[in-house]
Amino acid sequence: MHKFRTLFATLLFALLFAGSAVATEKVDINTADAATLARVLVNVGPAKAEAIVEYRQANGPFRSAEQLAQVSGIGLKTVEKNHDRIVVGAAPARSNTPAAAQASARNAPQR
Repeated sequence: MHKFRTLFATLLFALLFAGSAVATEKVDINTADAATLARVLVNVGPAKAEAIVEYRQANGPFRSAEQLAQVSGIGLKTVEKNHDRIVVGAAPARSNTPAAAQASARNAPQR
């Protein structure tokens, strides 16, 4: 019986440490869609994730994780809880819109 208790305690101890060793998934707040933000970030559901995407579209890319606190419904405590999950990468390159493509074609040297 003593061996069983020792084995059980050892397994329980190992599981506790294994849980803390699992790598945390990270998300780039400048490129992720709302579904990914909601899945990865703690205390961020679909509505808050959509607010993050809308804020990013309206105001441009985030320059820091702390800037997330400017999004309605996201507070500094939420940012702090997710600090190890947040990556602030470069914003995705904007594609040429038809108007921009026409303007650059007009300004290009003629051959």
